Amino acid sequence: MAKVSSLIDLCMDVVKIQLLSGHNDAILRDVYELPAELFDCLLERLPALALQNLQLQMPQEKWEDDAFHYNLFGNGRKRMRYEKFNIAWMALYQSRWHGLSEQSPIVNVSVINSMCDWQQKYWETHLQQCFDSAAERALLPSFDGCISEIKIPEAMIKAISCDRQIDGVAHCYSQLYDHCLQFGCYARSLRLQNVFCTAETLNLLRNSELQGLIVKRICNEMQVDGLCRILVQNSETLTSLELANCKLSSPFIDAICGSLFRKATQAFGVMHFAVKASKLADENLTFFSDMLALFLSGRSLSSLSFCDCHIGRSYAKLVFKTLLDASSNLSSLDLSENNISGWLSDFFSKSSGGHCFSLQITKSLQSLRVLNLRGNNLLKTDVEDLKSAFGYMPVLESLDLSDNPFGDEGIRSLIPYFAQAIEHFPFANLNLKNCKLSCDGITDLLEVLSTLRNPLTSLSIADNDLGSRVAAPLGKFLHSSIKSLDARDVGLGSSGFLELQKCLREVVNLVSINISENRGGIHAAEFVVKLISQAPQLISVKAGYNLMPLESITLICSALKVTRGKLQHLDLRGNQKLCQPDLASVLAEFQHNGKPVVLLSPLPASDALYDDDP
Repeated sequence: MAKVSSLIDLCMDVVKIQLLSGHNDAILRDVYELPAELFDCLLERLPALALQNLQLQMPQEKWEDDAFHYNLFGNGRKRMRYEKFNIAWMALYQSRWHGLSEQSPIVNVSVINSMCDWQQKYWETHLQQCFDSAAERALLPSFDGCISEIKIPEAMIKAISCDRQIDGVAHCYSQLYDHCLQFGCYARSLRLQNVFCTAETLNLLRNSELQGLIVKRICNEMQVDGLCRILVQNSETLTSLELANCKLSSPFIDAICGSLFRKATQAFGVMHFAVKASKLADENLTFFSDMLALFLSGRSLSSLSFCDCHIGRSYAKLVFKTLLDASSNLSSLDLSENNISGWLSDFFSKSSGGHCFSLQITKSLQSLRVLNLRGNNLLKTDVEDLKSAFGYMPVLESLDLSDNPFGDEGIRSLIPYFAQAIEHFPFANLNLKNCKLSCDGITDLLEVLSTLRNPLTSLSIADNDLGSRVAAPLGKFLHSSIKSLDARDVGLGSSGFLELQKCLREVVNLVSINISENRGGIHAAEFVVKLISQAPQLISVKAGYNLMPLESITLICSALKVTRGKLQHLDLRGNQKLCQPDLASVLAEFQHNGKPVVLLSPLPASDALYDDDP
C-alpha cells in the first residue's frame, strides 16, 4: 500500500511549485514567517531554482529575524541564516555531482561554510555543463546559428527544477543565453572551447567576473581576437589563464598578453599563466617582443608553464633569460615535455669553474620554489649547466628531473651541488623517475642526501633499473627525515625486500611510500607489515603488482589490527592471487572515513588469461 503523504509534505510541495513557477510574491510572505524548524525542513526539499528564488527574494530584515537565532555559533543571526542556505546548496551540489566534491562529511558546519560558497559553486558547475553541452552542438560541421540560442538538454533543466513539468520553467531556461543571463554572475572559473571565442560570448558573460579561464584549441586570428575581447572584459578580475591544445604564433601570444593589462592599476593582474599541449609556431625566436617580455617580468606573475609546447632550446633560453633579467617574483616554472637539451649551453660564464655562482648576485629568480624540467631529453652536459643555474634560485624547494636520460654521470655532477648548497638551498622534493640511473649512481646520491641539514621531504627514484643491491643504501636512507618515497619498479625483488626488512631497526618518519611493481612476493608483504609497525606517521602504502601470495593477507590484517586507525590507504591491486571472493568480508572492518583502507583488484573473469608480469 502506497504511503499517504502528510499535510506538511503536501504543503511543501505546493510551496516548491510556487517558487519554481515564479508566481510567489504572496506565498513568500508566509514562507518567511514559518517557524525555524519548518523553514529548515523546506530548505532541505527545494530544488536549485526554488532555493535560488527563495534566497534572492528574502527581505533583508528576515536575514536577522530573531526567529532564526539558534545560539549554536557565535556568528550572529545573519551568519546563521546564511549557513543554513549554504548547507542546502552543498547538499544539492553533492547530490547532483556525486564524487566531484572534495569536501568530507559535515563535522563542523562553521568550518565547512568558511571553506566554500556552495551556491556559487553549484551554479558555476551548472553553467560549465551548459557550455560543454552547447560546445558539442556548436562544434558540429553542420552547425550554423547563434551560440546563445543553442538548446540546453531537458535533463539539465530538470536537474535544477524537478521531474514534473512546471509552467514556464522549460521555456525560460531552454537556451544557453537564459542560463548565462541568470547564473553568469556566479561564474568565477570556466573552461571554453574555441567556438566560444567570439563577440557573442561577451554578451553571454557580461555579468561574470572571471578569475580563472581555460581556453582550448585556439588556432587562428579570428579566435584569438575573440579571446582577447573576453580577456579585456575580465582583465580587472582574471588571475589565471591556461591555453591548451592551441596553435600560437608570437603575434597571437603578444595580443593575448596585451589583453591582460589592467588599465586601472597600469599592471598585469594574472598570477598563473600556462600554455599546455600546444604548438608555438616561432620556436626559434632570438628575442621576445616588448609585450611578452613585459608580461613575463610582471611582478604579479607567480607561476608560468610552457608544458609540451615544442618550444625548443632557443625559446626556453629566452624564457629563462627574460625572467632572470627582470629579477622575477615567479614561484613556479614548468618547461616540461619540450626536448630542450642544450638550452643552457654557453649561458653562464665559464669563470665559475663548474661551481655554483655566489648568491650575492644582482639578477636572480629569488622567489622560484618549484622547477619542472620533466621529459626534456636532458643529458649529462645539461645537468652540469643546470648546476650553475641553481645559483640563481636561492629558495628552490622542488625539482622535477624525471624522464631525462642523463644517467649516473649526470646525477654525480649534481652531487657536489647538493653538498655545497646545504646552507642556502632548502630542497624538499626531488623527482628522478626514469633517468637511466643505476644502483651505483643512486647509492652515491643517497649517501649525500642523508647528510643534508635540511633533508628531503619527498624523493622519487621510480622506473630506474637499480636491482636488489639498492636495498641496503635505501634502507639506511629510510631512517633519515624522508616523508614520501617512490621506489616503484626499481627491481628490488624478493631479496631486496628481505634486505629492507633487516634495515628497519628503528622508527622511521615515512608518511607515504610506493613500492609497487617490484615482484617481492611474500617478502614484500612482510616488509609492509614491519613498516606499518615502525612508521607511526604512515598513512599511505602502494604495494601493487608484487606477486604476493594469499597468505600475505593474514599477515597484513594482523598488522592493521595492531595499528588500527593509522593507515588510511593500502593499495594491493595487481596481486592476482589476492583476488579471492571471500576476502572482501575479511577486509571490510578496515575503513577510514567510510572508505576501505585496503584496495584489491576486482575478481578476474573466469575465462581471462593470467600473466604475472606487472
